Amino acid sequence: MIYATGDCHANFLRFKREYFPEQDGMGHDDYMIICGDFGGVWFGDQRDDKGLNQLEALPFTTLFVTGNHENFEALAKYPVEEWHGGTIRRVRPHVLHLMRGQVFDIDGYSFFTMGGASSHDVSDGILEPNDPQLKRKIMLLNAIGGLYRINHVSWWKEELPSDEEYAKARRNLERVGYEVDYVISHCAPSSVVDVLGKDYQHDRLTDFFEEIRQRLKFHYWLFGHYHDNRNIKLGGKDYVLLYEQIVQVL
Repeated sequence: MIYATGDCHANFLRFKREYFPEQDGMGHDDYMIICGDFGGVWFGDQRDDKGLNQLEALPFTTLFVTGNHENFEALAKYPVEEWHGGTIRRVRPHVLHLMRGQVFDIDGYSFFTMGGASSHDVSDGILEPNDPQLKRKIMLLNAIGGLYRINHVSWWKEELPSDEEYAKARRNLERVGYEVDYVISHCAPSSVVDVLGKDYQHDRLTDFFEEIRQRLKFHYWLFGHYHDNRNIKLGGKDYVLLYEQIVQVL
Protein backbone atom coordinates (compact mmCIF):
# COMPACT_ATOMS: atom_id res chain seq x y z
CA MET A 1 0.00 0.00 0.00
CA ILE A 2 1.11 3.55 -0.73
CA TYR A 3 -0.48 6.61 0.87
CA ALA A 4 0.32 10.30 0.50
CA THR A 5 -0.23 13.44 2.53
CA GLY A 6 0.81 17.09 2.54
CA ASP A 7 2.87 19.42 4.68
CA CYS A 8 3.70 18.18 8.18
CA HIS A 9 6.09 20.87 9.47
CA ALA A 10 7.44 18.31 11.97
CA ASN A 11 3.95 17.64 13.36
CA PHE A 12 3.31 13.93 12.83
CA LEU A 13 0.14 13.56 14.90
CA ARG A 14 -1.88 12.64 11.81
CA PHE A 15 -0.06 9.29 11.77
CA LYS A 16 -1.36 8.22 15.18
CA ARG A 17 -3.54 5.11 15.01
CA GLU A 18 -6.65 6.98 16.10
CA TYR A 19 -6.38 9.22 13.02
CA PHE A 20 -4.87 6.72 10.59
CA PRO A 21 -6.15 3.26 11.56
CA GLU A 22 -5.24 1.85 8.14
CA GLN A 23 -1.69 1.44 9.37
CA ASP A 24 -2.70 -1.70 11.24
CA GLY A 25 -2.51 -3.56 7.95
CA MET A 26 0.79 -2.03 6.85
CA GLY A 27 4.43 -3.10 7.06
CA HIS A 28 7.76 -1.56 6.14
CA ASP A 29 7.19 -2.50 2.49
CA ASP A 30 4.23 -0.09 2.55
CA TYR A 31 4.78 3.64 2.25
CA MET A 32 3.56 7.03 3.37
CA ILE A 33 4.71 9.85 1.07
CA ILE A 34 4.92 13.40 2.46
CA CYS A 35 4.73 15.98 -0.34
CA GLY A 36 7.23 18.44 1.11
CA ASP A 37 7.61 20.61 4.22
CA PHE A 38 8.47 17.46 6.10
CA GLY A 39 10.21 19.47 8.81
CA GLY A 40 11.51 16.47 10.73
CA VAL A 41 15.12 17.52 10.13
CA TRP A 42 14.99 21.09 11.38
CA PHE A 43 17.55 21.66 14.12
CA GLY A 44 20.14 19.17 12.92
CA ASP A 45 20.73 17.85 16.44
CA GLN A 46 19.08 15.76 19.15
CA ARG A 47 16.04 18.04 19.17
CA ASP A 48 14.98 16.28 15.96
CA ASP A 49 15.16 12.85 17.56
CA LYS A 50 11.71 12.76 19.15
CA GLY A 51 9.83 13.28 15.91
CA LEU A 52 12.14 11.11 13.82
CA ASN A 53 11.97 8.29 16.34
CA GLN A 54 8.17 8.52 16.32
CA LEU A 55 8.22 8.03 12.56
CA GLU A 56 10.69 5.17 12.79
CA ALA A 57 8.39 3.40 15.28
CA LEU A 58 5.48 3.41 12.81
CA PRO A 59 4.77 0.14 10.98
CA PHE A 60 5.24 1.68 7.50
CA THR A 61 8.14 3.44 5.77
CA THR A 62 7.95 7.23 5.51
CA LEU A 63 9.11 8.82 2.26
CA PHE A 64 9.34 12.57 1.70
CA VAL A 65 10.38 15.18 -0.81
CA THR A 66 11.65 18.52 0.41
CA GLY A 67 9.47 21.59 0.61
CA ASN A 68 10.73 25.09 1.25
CA HIS A 69 10.60 24.91 5.05
CA GLU A 70 13.43 22.44 5.57
CA ASN A 71 16.91 22.74 7.07
CA PHE A 72 18.80 21.83 3.92
CA GLU A 73 22.20 22.10 5.59
CA ALA A 74 21.23 19.55 8.24
CA LEU A 75 19.56 17.28 5.70
CA ALA A 76 22.70 17.27 3.55
CA LYS A 77 24.63 15.54 6.36
CA TYR A 78 22.65 12.31 5.96
CA PRO A 79 24.15 9.60 3.73
CA VAL A 80 23.11 9.27 0.10
CA GLU A 81 22.40 5.84 -1.37
CA GLU A 82 20.64 4.14 -4.25
CA TRP A 83 17.11 2.91 -3.60
CA HIS A 84 14.53 1.53 -6.05
CA GLY A 85 16.31 3.07 -9.04
CA GLY A 86 16.88 6.55 -7.63
CA THR A 87 18.90 8.29 -4.93
CA ILE A 88 17.76 8.94 -1.37
CA ARG A 89 19.07 10.26 1.93
CA ARG A 90 18.40 7.77 4.71
CA VAL A 91 17.38 9.78 7.78
CA ARG A 92 16.30 6.72 9.73
CA PRO A 93 16.17 3.09 8.56
CA HIS A 94 12.54 3.65 7.49
CA VAL A 95 12.48 7.44 6.99
CA LEU A 96 13.81 8.29 3.53
CA HIS A 97 14.29 11.55 1.65
CA LEU A 98 13.46 11.11 -2.04
CA MET A 99 15.94 13.40 -3.74
CA ARG A 100 15.23 15.80 -6.57
CA GLY A 101 15.00 14.81 -10.20
CA GLN A 102 14.73 11.07 -9.50
CA VAL A 103 12.54 8.36 -10.97
CA PHE A 104 11.83 5.54 -8.52
CA ASP A 105 10.31 2.14 -9.27
CA ILE A 106 8.13 1.21 -6.30
CA ASP A 107 6.09 -1.97 -6.55
CA GLY A 108 6.16 -1.75 -10.33
CA TYR A 109 5.00 1.88 -10.48
CA SER A 110 7.21 4.82 -11.44
CA PHE A 111 7.42 7.97 -9.33
CA PHE A 112 9.15 11.17 -10.46
CA THR A 113 10.20 13.26 -7.44
CA MET A 114 11.16 16.92 -7.41
CA GLY A 115 10.97 18.73 -4.09
CA GLY A 116 11.34 22.44 -3.43
CA ALA A 117 9.33 25.67 -3.59
CA SER A 118 9.62 29.40 -3.05
CA SER A 119 8.69 30.58 0.45
CA HIS A 120 5.55 32.74 0.62
CA ASP A 121 6.30 34.08 4.09
CA VAL A 122 9.36 36.25 3.35
CA SER A 123 7.80 39.40 1.91
CA ASP A 124 9.47 41.52 4.61
CA GLY A 125 12.88 40.08 3.94
CA ILE A 126 15.50 37.47 4.73
CA LEU A 127 17.46 38.60 7.78
CA GLU A 128 21.12 37.74 8.32
CA PRO A 129 21.98 36.04 11.64
CA ASN A 130 25.18 38.06 12.10
CA ASP A 131 23.46 41.44 11.59
CA PRO A 132 24.15 43.56 14.72
CA GLN A 133 20.63 44.98 14.33
CA LEU A 134 19.01 41.54 14.13
CA LYS A 135 17.17 41.66 17.48
CA ARG A 136 15.86 45.15 16.79
CA LYS A 137 14.66 44.18 13.30
CA ILE A 138 12.91 41.10 14.65
CA MET A 139 11.19 43.13 17.35
CA LEU A 140 9.97 45.73 14.83
CA LEU A 141 8.80 43.13 12.33
CA ASN A 142 7.00 41.14 15.00
CA ALA A 143 5.22 44.31 16.15
CA ILE A 144 3.67 44.79 12.71
CA GLY A 145 3.09 41.10 11.99
CA GLY A 146 5.87 41.07 9.42
CA LEU A 147 6.69 38.07 7.28
CA TYR A 148 10.38 37.30 7.45
CA ARG A 149 12.85 34.47 7.94
CA ILE A 150 16.46 34.22 9.02
CA ASN A 151 19.15 32.91 6.68
CA HIS A 152 20.61 29.55 7.81
CA VAL A 153 18.17 29.51 10.76
CA SER A 154 14.69 29.37 9.23
CA TRP A 155 15.42 29.86 5.52
CA TRP A 156 17.88 28.32 3.07
CA LYS A 157 18.53 29.23 -0.56
CA GLU A 158 18.41 25.52 -1.41
CA GLU A 159 14.62 25.70 -1.15
CA LEU A 160 14.76 25.93 -4.97
CA PRO A 161 16.63 23.35 -7.08
CA SER A 162 20.11 23.95 -8.44
CA ASP A 163 21.01 23.93 -12.14
CA GLU A 164 22.43 20.45 -11.61
CA GLU A 165 19.16 19.18 -10.15
CA TYR A 166 17.13 20.56 -13.07
CA ALA A 167 19.56 18.92 -15.50
CA LYS A 168 19.35 15.62 -13.62
CA ALA A 169 15.56 15.75 -13.72
CA ARG A 170 15.53 16.28 -17.47
CA ARG A 171 18.01 13.44 -18.03
CA ASN A 172 15.99 11.01 -15.95
CA LEU A 173 12.73 11.97 -17.65
CA GLU A 174 14.38 11.52 -21.05
CA ARG A 175 15.56 8.09 -19.89
CA VAL A 176 11.98 6.97 -19.19
CA GLY A 177 10.58 8.63 -22.31
CA TYR A 178 8.76 11.32 -20.33
CA GLU A 179 6.29 8.77 -18.98
CA VAL A 180 5.74 7.96 -15.30
CA ASP A 181 2.83 6.84 -13.19
CA TYR A 182 3.03 9.52 -10.49
CA VAL A 183 4.70 12.86 -9.88
CA ILE A 184 5.51 13.90 -6.31
CA SER A 185 6.43 17.54 -5.74
CA HIS A 186 5.89 20.33 -3.24
CA CYS A 187 4.77 23.17 -5.50
CA ALA A 188 2.73 22.95 -8.70
CA PRO A 189 3.13 23.78 -12.40
CA SER A 190 2.47 27.44 -13.25
CA SER A 191 -0.89 26.75 -14.91
CA VAL A 192 -2.06 24.89 -11.79
CA VAL A 193 -0.77 27.76 -9.63
CA ASP A 194 -3.05 30.06 -11.65
CA VAL A 195 -6.04 27.87 -10.82
CA LEU A 196 -5.19 28.11 -7.12
CA GLY A 197 -5.46 31.91 -7.11
CA LYS A 198 -3.73 35.24 -7.54
CA ASP A 199 -1.95 35.05 -4.18
CA TYR A 200 0.57 32.62 -5.63
CA GLN A 201 3.34 33.54 -8.05
CA HIS A 202 5.25 31.74 -10.77
CA ASP A 203 8.96 31.09 -10.34
CA ARG A 204 11.66 29.06 -12.03
CA LEU A 205 10.46 25.80 -10.48
CA THR A 206 6.76 26.26 -11.28
CA ASP A 207 7.78 27.18 -14.84
CA PHE A 208 9.96 24.05 -15.04
CA PHE A 209 6.99 21.97 -13.91
CA GLU A 210 4.84 23.70 -16.53
CA GLU A 211 7.40 22.78 -19.17
CA ILE A 212 7.48 19.11 -18.24
CA ARG A 213 3.75 18.73 -17.56
CA GLN A 214 3.08 19.53 -21.20
CA ARG A 215 5.36 16.68 -22.29
CA LEU A 216 4.91 14.20 -19.47
CA LYS A 217 2.48 11.30 -19.45
CA PHE A 218 1.32 10.52 -15.89
CA HIS A 219 -1.72 9.31 -13.95
CA TYR A 220 -1.63 11.72 -10.99
CA TRP A 221 0.52 14.65 -9.87
CA LEU A 222 0.49 14.98 -6.08
CA PHE A 223 1.78 18.11 -4.33
CA GLY A 224 1.49 20.19 -1.15
CA HIS A 225 2.64 23.73 -0.28
CA TYR A 226 -0.66 25.60 -0.67
CA HIS A 227 -2.30 24.38 2.58
CA ASP A 228 -5.50 23.03 1.07
CA ASN A 229 -6.99 19.74 -0.06
CA ARG A 230 -8.23 19.88 -3.66
CA ASN A 231 -8.53 17.77 -6.78
CA ILE A 232 -7.77 19.76 -9.93
CA LYS A 233 -8.31 18.59 -13.50
CA LEU A 234 -6.45 20.62 -16.11
CA GLY A 235 -5.88 19.75 -19.73
CA GLY A 236 -7.18 16.24 -19.14
CA LYS A 237 -4.63 15.60 -16.39
CA ASP A 238 -5.20 15.11 -12.66
CA TYR A 239 -3.47 17.11 -9.92
CA VAL A 240 -4.02 16.39 -6.23
CA LEU A 241 -3.26 19.14 -3.71
CA LEU A 242 -2.74 17.71 -0.22
CA TYR A 243 -2.43 19.33 3.17
CA GLU A 244 -3.60 17.38 6.23
CA GLN A 245 -5.60 14.84 4.23
CA ILE A 246 -4.18 11.35 3.72
CA VAL A 247 -5.09 9.65 0.44
CA GLN A 248 -4.40 6.15 -0.79
CA VAL A 249 -2.30 6.14 -3.95
CA LEU A 250 -2.09 2.35 -4.41
